[in-house]
Amino acid sequence: MKIKEKDFVITLKTFYGFEEVLSDELKELNYNGIKILNRAVQIRGNWDDVYFLNLHIRCAISILVELSSFRINSERDLYNKAKKLNWDELFTYKRSIAVKGAVFSDIFKSTQYPMLLVKDAIVDVFRDKYGQRPDVSVSKPEILIDLYIRNNQVVLSLNTSGAPLFQRGYRTEAGLAPLNEVVAACLLRMSGWDRKTPFLDPFCGSGTLLVEAALLASGIPSNIERHYYAFKNLLNYDQDLWMSIYEKVNRNVSKLPCEIIGIDISDSMIIKTRRNLRTFPFARDVKTNINSFDSISNSETPYFVLTNPPYGERMGEEVEELYAEIGTWLKNKMTGTNFWMISSNMNALKCIALKHSKKVKVFNGNIECSFRQYEMYSGSKKK
Repeated sequence: MKIKEKDFVITLKTFYGFEEVLSDELKELNYNGIKILNRAVQIRGNWDDVYFLNLHIRCAISILVELSSFRINSERDLYNKAKKLNWDELFTYKRSIAVKGAVFSDIFKSTQYPMLLVKDAIVDVFRDKYGQRPDVSVSKPEILIDLYIRNNQVVLSLNTSGAPLFQRGYRTEAGLAPLNEVVAACLLRMSGWDRKTPFLDPFCGSGTLLVEAALLASGIPSNIERHYYAFKNLLNYDQDLWMSIYEKVNRNVSKLPCEIIGIDISDSMIIKTRRNLRTFPFARDVKTNINSFDSISNSETPYFVLTNPPYGERMGEEVEELYAEIGTWLKNKMTGTNFWMISSNMNALKCIALKHSKKVKVFNGNIECSFRQYEMYSGSKKK
């Protein structure tokens, strides 16, 4: 691919289980021709789309631009074909690089070796042409190359996001086990929240679900506070185009279209939530209180509840009793509630002692979880 091409493959990576959610979000943003993959979706687009999606997409981890796709039969094939690409048309040797990705092929004895081969090919292109070479930075590269190999097929892409897009830029405080921001955005969309019904998180922690819910309801992009993107390090970076996209966003939404409430029994968590909210104009419109979850009961307009309670992952943390109390609270105080929760503790989930109406396998980072819906009907459920 030449960097000036106007139509190319764009791959948006996400977490397992959220591919359909990401596809639906793209449709909402008026994209079509969407191809659903494993932990990713693909579209065709241009650099306007790359800039727009890095800012606006909520449910993707990274935005990749495909550079080349080819077949190999040996390790040497990978080096030779990677070296044929005009890397110096993409960036200068003054930029630090890294090659990361996934390898599923018997051609290689080590899954890390292909990354080294591609890195060597890139370095040799610059050394041969300029007598200089880019430095390698595994932790904070300015240019991040994505390598995907399955059997004999290779795809090389540019990661235009750089650091994962769940690094939104708004989190200044975190709890012991914060919910990943992209996961939070995906759960909100998967739950079907209409962005109008009062929203409640009774275990709000440092406030990730509250912030993402408020951003979704207000229409403000989740990455509005993020300033670093790897595409800014490319030779074709168009600052005027980027600023035209960025400045179109209405960032001054102080009044939310619905009530958003977060409670937590920990005063330190509520303080962290308020600090994470304060960068946004709607901060005062999100209500936060230090209290126990069962201090809440449904009002005339039932709450939409989505929460991430403790999983019991930490040493000495007993949650079975807590989950039993959640079940009692739902039955006795939360009639009419649409209640969703995510947890990795399958034994504790049984203690809720209520029949879930929906169950989805998802991941919170690397932790396998179950995302469950409990519909608390008043009276018997109509058939």
